[in-house]
Amino acid sequence: MSEYLTSPRASKNMPKGIPYIIGNELAERFSFYGMKCILFMFMTEYLIIANGPEDHMSDPDATFWTHIFGSAVYFTPILGAILADVFLGKYKTILLLSIVYCLGHFALAINETPTGLIIGLSLISIGAGGIKPCVSAHVGDQFSKSNGHLLEKVFGWFYLSINIGAAISMLLTPFLLEEYGPKLAFGIPGILMLAATIVFWMGRHVFIHIPPSKKEILNELTKKDNLQNILKLLPIYMFIAIFWSLFDQTATTWISQSEYYLNKNWLGREWITTQMQAMNPILIFILVPLCTYWLYPLMNKYFNLTPIKKISIGLFIAVPSFLIVGYIQTLAETGNYNPSIGWQFPAYIILTTAEIFISITCLELSYTQAPNSLKSIIMGLFLLSMSFGNLFTAIFVKIMPSSFVFIGPELKETSEGISKLVQVKHFTSSYFYFYAWLMLSTAILFLFIAKKYKSRTYLHKESI
Repeated sequence: MSEYLTSPRASKNMPKGIPYIIGNELAERFSFYGMKCILFMFMTEYLIIANGPEDHMSDPDATFWTHIFGSAVYFTPILGAILADVFLGKYKTILLLSIVYCLGHFALAINETPTGLIIGLSLISIGAGGIKPCVSAHVGDQFSKSNGHLLEKVFGWFYLSINIGAAISMLLTPFLLEEYGPKLAFGIPGILMLAATIVFWMGRHVFIHIPPSKKEILNELTKKDNLQNILKLLPIYMFIAIFWSLFDQTATTWISQSEYYLNKNWLGREWITTQMQAMNPILIFILVPLCTYWLYPLMNKYFNLTPIKKISIGLFIAVPSFLIVGYIQTLAETGNYNPSIGWQFPAYIILTTAEIFISITCLELSYTQAPNSLKSIIMGLFLLSMSFGNLFTAIFVKIMPSSFVFIGPELKETSEGISKLVQVKHFTSSYFYFYAWLMLSTAILFLFIAKKYKSRTYLHKESI
């Protein structure tokens, strides 16, 4: 007999394992976003390739590698999902890959060369990516039909915990990088990941451990209804991949814009450019309750606001964010105006609102529309949309028209404190406008998918 609970009990109360999952997610997201938010700046300003500032990565190259890393992080979830659902179960998979995750952080902290970067990011992509579908599916596994009505609320809390960790880390780690260097800036997230692993282990006796079932999964995959449900979800994931190609550029091209073109003074203080990314999780705190308790109920009065309609609306909402960033770039390129870094704030509001409509909804949709034995695998397929979005951006940066990038001279200070003229590459307004029109086209085409989609909900059976 297993020492752990292997199926949810009939209860109308919140499952006992939820606080441990939320605590784990908060610390883990601190570690991931703390590392990710400084990655672009680390590559362009701190990475030790050779001597001299000209040997650091250019903005397009750093954008390419940051999005390749993002693509890897969101590709490995499907592998983690198979490991969890077929072989180890979600709990053991999360615990094992969390250790790999910790090692990746510490590799970045102790080695500031390309070797340390490759080892660190490879281990993090395996660890962070591998646990992603398992953690969110593990949340759903704690529920039965009796308390399934609490799922929407818990996924909201889950998303809030992500953003609490992200907000704190995005404000702190850029400061650590600027004041104390990469070792401490990458080391602190590593320590938080270790804490996340310990918190998760502490909840082992109150978690519901849904056992893996290779035979059941193979049977489920051969069922016509299940295959049809999976195939219905795939077009949705394909379309939202374009949203992720925009969203994750807050960690690359938006930083490039604010670092080289914008006045850093805003709200009476001088901002570190990478700290602006904290606007997204901070806005989540405000906008999630606003949408959940006011906007969604208001919209429901006028039409049935299904998950698919939420996603469709979110795709349209995302469009103006890149129009704003493009306009800021247009002003900056004239040389007659010096926009404040705060001008990016409205773009963050719009993009974050779109994220709430799309991302939280997709988490819930991916869980409820997946057959019970395929929860992690379907969650992995959802995360593949983020992988393809990042891969699209990485490839486009390599093949984009010359009009999308400015190449020119710039004075940089060497490690000896001597100013030196070097060639730099930055993104033009045309680049940002391209993504705005791409998002608009995607949103329009998605309307045809939304019109045809029919939902079917799966939740685990209860034990008496």
